[in-house]
Amino acid sequence: MLIAETGWKEVENFMLNRFGKETDVKAVLFVIGLREYGHKKEKFTKEEKQDLMNLAACKVMSLDGYFDVSHLDGEGWPVWKQALPLPKMTPIEQEEFLKKEIIAYFKAEKLID
Repeated sequence: MLIAETGWKEVENFMLNRFGKETDVKAVLFVIGLREYGHKKEKFTKEEKQDLMNLAACKVMSLDGYFDVSHLDGEGWPVWKQALPLPKMTPIEQEEFLKKEIIAYFKAEKLID
């Protein structure tokens, strides 16, 4: 089994143990977005949920220098600027890339080994 596959299994197991259901990349990004946003709120609009997933994607890719926070907007949302160009990827490669970045985030946050 590849290291990335093993790492992704660890992420899936963490999510299953924490939330009691199987997960995918979008769900993991949503949870990371909630964690990074940090504000408690009962419900999010569809647009806010997309914003949370975007926040998470930028956050996990920031670990490899692809994005930096430039400032917070008036509602407290981080505004990201792209620091490095992203490689050209197919949709399948994009998902694998995000999984790799998510694994790195979970390890950096000591959520998995």
